[in-house]
Amino acid sequence: MLSLPWWVYIVVAGIIFSGYMTVRTAAREREIDEAFIEKEGEIYMERIREEKMRRRQSL
Repeated sequence: MLSLPWWVYIVVAGIIFSGYMTVRTAAREREIDEAFIEKEGEIYMERIREEKMRRRQSL
C-alpha cells in the first residue's frame, strides 16, 4: 500500500470526492426541477379552472 507516491492517494481521494459531489449536486438539481415543474403545473391547472368558470358564467 505504501509503494505508491503520496500524491497518487490525494488524486484518488479527489476523484472519489468529485464523484460524490456530482451525485449530490445531480440529486439537488432534480429536486429543484421537480419543484419548478410542480409549481408551473399548478399555475397551468389554475388557468384551466378559471377558463372553465368563465365559460360556465357566459352560458
